[in-house]
Amino acid sequence: MFKQLYSFSIEDTKEVEEKTTEKRKNKEGDEKEVEVSQKIQKKIPFKFVIKEPSRRELEEADMEYSIEMSRCIKKGVLTKAMLAKKYSDTGGLLAESDANKLVELYGELASIEGEYTKKTLANRDVKKLPAKTKKEIDELSGKAALARREIVNLESAYQSLFNHTADTKAQNRIILWYITHLTYFESTEGGVEERTPYFPGKSFDERVDHYYLREEGEDSLFEAVAGKLASVVSYWYFSNEPTKEEFDKIINDIDETS
Repeated sequence: MFKQLYSFSIEDTKEVEEKTTEKRKNKEGDEKEVEVSQKIQKKIPFKFVIKEPSRRELEEADMEYSIEMSRCIKKGVLTKAMLAKKYSDTGGLLAESDANKLVELYGELASIEGEYTKKTLANRDVKKLPAKTKKEIDELSGKAALARREIVNLESAYQSLFNHTADTKAQNRIILWYITHLTYFESTEGGVEERTPYFPGKSFDERVDHYYLREEGEDSLFEAVAGKLASVVSYWYFSNEPTKEEFDKIINDIDETS
């Protein structure tokens, strides 16, 4: 079942063939209507839909986060918790009070995510999920979003310090996962509404390949939509049940600054 998280439209200039009729005289001098085709540059509206992820998709995305996190740690990249602990012990660029608070928040988030994973793995069949368990899972998801938001607010003053941690790299990876799996392109042809994945592929790697092909090619539509997709998905990931009005404001702010 497809549930929409948010949708928005973008206008992009495309070359289209436009057919018109005009009156012309033939050799006999008789006036007749003929069809004339010409190629013109025209602004076309394109609708993008971001799908609300299913529980299975949430689990797959979390797994991708864990894989990227482990890969970075094996390569020697520090986690945010390691970095914050280091500064809470020795001082330096990060204020001791902020470092201690971040250590506490990282531990809280890890605990919530661990409990969330435990409950979702123990209840794989969403359709048979007891109402009580579903409520507990939803509450854990909300708590995780609130903890992430508090962490982001505190980290914002030290952005350059945390940009190269394993957590940030894993967060970038999971947001890319959501963008490539949840973005759909909606078109209406012949009165029939058709929704297709904007980044097609059977695997994450295939979808990412399509993402980078669009990014590296001269794709004006992708250039117009990429920043909006990243902003909306990131806001959703770090927030607790964001509203349509909040998403609308994000899109409007981007439009005003572009």
